[in-house]
Amino acid sequence: MVGLAAGCSRDSDGNGDAHTVARSAEAHYVGGEACAACHAREAELWRNSHHDLAMQPARTDTVLGDFDDASIVHDGIETRFFKRDGAFFVRTEGPGGMLGEFRVTHVFGVEPLQQYLVDVGGGRLQALTIAWDSRPRDEGGQRWFDLYPDEHIRAGDALHWSASAFNWNSRCAACHSTSLEKRYEPTGDAYATAWASIDVDCEACHGPGSAHVEAPEKVAMAYGSNERAWTFAPESHTAMLARVGNGQAEIETCALCHSRRAQIAEPLVAAARLLDQVVPARLERGLYHDDGQILDEVFEYGSFAQSAMHRAGVTCSDCHEPHAATLVTEGNALCTRCHASSTFDTPDHHRHPPSSSGSFCVDCHMPAKSYMVVDPRRDHSLRVPRPDLTLALGTPNACNACHSDESAQWAAERVAEWFPRGRSGQFHYGEAIAAGRRYSLDRLPKLRRVVNDPSVPGIARATAVALLAEQPDAGTEDLVLRALEDDDPLVQLAAIDSATALPERTRVSLLQRFLDHPLKALRLAAAEALVADRHLLSDRRRNDLDAALEEYLAVQTLDLDRPEGWLNRGAMLMRMGRVDEAEAAFREAISREPAFAASYVNLSDLHRLGENERAAEAVLREGIERNPEAPELHYALGLALTRAGRREEALGALEKAASLAPRNPHYAYATGLGLDALGRREAAIARLEEVAGRFPAYAPALHALATMERDRGNASKALEWARRLAVISPGNAAAEALSVELERSALRSDGTR
Repeated sequence: MVGLAAGCSRDSDGNGDAHTVARSAEAHYVGGEACAACHAREAELWRNSHHDLAMQPARTDTVLGDFDDASIVHDGIETRFFKRDGAFFVRTEGPGGMLGEFRVTHVFGVEPLQQYLVDVGGGRLQALTIAWDSRPRDEGGQRWFDLYPDEHIRAGDALHWSASAFNWNSRCAACHSTSLEKRYEPTGDAYATAWASIDVDCEACHGPGSAHVEAPEKVAMAYGSNERAWTFAPESHTAMLARVGNGQAEIETCALCHSRRAQIAEPLVAAARLLDQVVPARLERGLYHDDGQILDEVFEYGSFAQSAMHRAGVTCSDCHEPHAATLVTEGNALCTRCHASSTFDTPDHHRHPPSSSGSFCVDCHMPAKSYMVVDPRRDHSLRVPRPDLTLALGTPNACNACHSDESAQWAAERVAEWFPRGRSGQFHYGEAIAAGRRYSLDRLPKLRRVVNDPSVPGIARATAVALLAEQPDAGTEDLVLRALEDDDPLVQLAAIDSATALPERTRVSLLQRFLDHPLKALRLAAAEALVADRHLLSDRRRNDLDAALEEYLAVQTLDLDRPEGWLNRGAMLMRMGRVDEAEAAFREAISREPAFAASYVNLSDLHRLGENERAAEAVLREGIERNPEAPELHYALGLALTRAGRREEALGALEKAASLAPRNPHYAYATGLGLDALGRREAAIARLEEVAGRFPAYAPALHALATMERDRGNASKALEWARRLAVISPGNAAAEALSVELERSALRSDGTR
C-alpha cells in the first residue's frame, strides 16, 4: 500500500467539492499507511491519537490494565484478570449466570478508561462492564472499576456485559473502526465482521482513497481540507467567518459517530449526507434536559447543533485539531481566538478572579457531565448560563454546578445583576419543550412559537413538531405543511413522522413527493407513513412507495442481530398485510431479547387484529413475567382485559402501568376510564381531575371530564372543562360541538331560552 502512495503529489491539497463523491464512487479503501507517504505531518499528528487508539489487538504494549492475577468484587461477583501463554483472560459471571473464562481479544480506548472485548463465540465480541481506570493514581486511577457501581446486575439483565447492549459488533464497532461491515448471518446467529482498518484512520474521515492514490492531481478525496478564515471587523468583539470552506460536510462527517443516532446505511462513508446514513435523535426526554442540555450519553452533535457557534458557521476543526483529535490550543486562549480577550477574558465578564475556577470559558459555557463513572464530557451547546430556567424548569445551570451550597434563586439574581441586558427572563425553546412534555396549559402557543421561528435551532424545532403531533389539533395540517417546506431536513423529517395524525388524503398529498427524496431518511419515513395509503397513490407513486418499502426492509436487515431490527421489520410487514412473516419477526425479536417489551406489545396487537384475544393476552402475560417493570405491557394487558369484559382485572393492570410511568398522562387517563367502566363515576372523575391537575393541557382527560359531568347533570362543571378544552385545542370539532351543546344547556337551565 505504501508503494501506491509514492506517486501522490505533495502539492495536492485534497480539497473536495460537491462532485467529489460521484467522481470517486468506485474508490476502495487502501489503509492509512498509503496516506502517510505524502501526508507525513498529518499522519504523525494522528499516531497515538484517540482515533488511532480507538481499537487495538490485546497485546502487552496495548493492554493498560492490571492482568497480574488482579481481581475486583462487585455485587458479590468476583472478576479476575490474568495472563496465560501470552494471552489475556478474564474470569467472571458469563451468559447464563455461570462463571467462565473469557479471552480478551481487543482493547477499546486508552483514557480516561480502557475497556476490554472478549470472545464469546460465533464471531461475537462483548465489551466487559468492568473497565480499567487509566488516569494517574493521584487522580483516583490505576484501578479496576464497574461501570454500574450502584446497580444490581445479573446474567439476563439488559445491562449485563453479555447482553446485546454491550455487543461490539452491533453497538460499538462502526465508530471505532474504519468502513466496518457487521456481516451478521441470522440463520447461524454468527458474525463475520470486517473492517478496512481496525482503528479510525484517514479514510474514516476522508473517504476511500484508492482513486486519489492512483491519480492525486485528478481525483480529490471525498472530504478534503476545510480551508476557512475568521476575522474581526472594526469595533467588533467577536470574529466573523471571512472565508467559507466545506463546513457542513465536516460537521456531518464528524456527526456520523459523534451523535446519538440510528444507523441506516453500512458502511459509514465520509462526506455522504448525514441523513443518508444515520438518523440523529431529537431532544428527547431521557436523552436531553428540557432546555436541551445533555442528560444521557448523547455525544456532541445534538448539542452543537443547538449552539450559536453552529449558526455562526463554526465547525469542529475550528476548536479541535482534526488529526491529533486534541484542542487547537488550551484554556481561554482557545476561545479568545474568536472572542476578544479584552472583552471576554476579564473579571468584568466572567466575574471570577483570573485563573480561578469559574474564570475559564468552558466552566460557564460548556459544563461537563461524567459518563462511564470517570469520563467527563462537555456540553457542546455552548450556552449562556440560565439559572432563571432552573427556577422555571428545573434544568441544571453552570453556576450551581460549582456553587452547590447556594440556591438557583441566588444564582439567577447574581446573573441578572451582572448582566441587566442579558438573557435572563427571555424566552427559550426549552420552555416550549418542557410545556410539551408536561402538557402545560401554554403548551400549544409555546410549541408553535418555536416551530415557526427560523432563528431557533433546527433540532429544537424538530422536537417541537414531534411534541405537537402527540396531541394534534385543527392546526396540525398547517404546521406539518410549513415544516415540510423547512430548510432543515431534521425539521422535515419530524414533519413526515408527524403526518400520521392527518387525514389520509391530506397525508398522501403532502408526503408522496418524499418517496423519492434524495435523502434516505426522508424516503424511509415517507414510506412508513404512507404504507397504508397505497391505494390512494398513482401508479408512479406506487412504484416509488414499493421501492422505498424495499429500502426500508433492507435497512432492517442491518439490525437483525438486535431485537429492534426484527421489531421494525415485523411492524412494517404487518402494515403491508404480510401477517405470517410479521408474526415470525416479532417472535424472533422476543427470542433474541426477552427483555425487549415492545416485541410483546406488537405481537399481541397482531393477534388482536386477527381476533385471537386469548393469544394476545397470553403474549402480554409472558412479557410481564419476563419484564414486570415495563409499563407498556401492563397497559396493553389492561386494554386486552377490557375488551374481554374483565374490567376489574383490567383496572388493576392499568393502575400498574400508571404507577410505573407517572409522567405518562395516557396511562393515568386510562385508569379513570377503567373506574368509570366499573360504575365508579365519582372515583373516575376524581382520578381524571388528578390527571388534569398534573397535565392541564391533556385533551382526552378534559373531554372525558366534560362528558362525565354533563352525563351526571352537572352542566356548569361540564362547561368549565369544555371551555378549557376549547382553549388548549382550538379548532377541535369535538370540543367545539361539546361547548356549544353545554352552552345551550346552561342557557336553558337558566330559563333564558
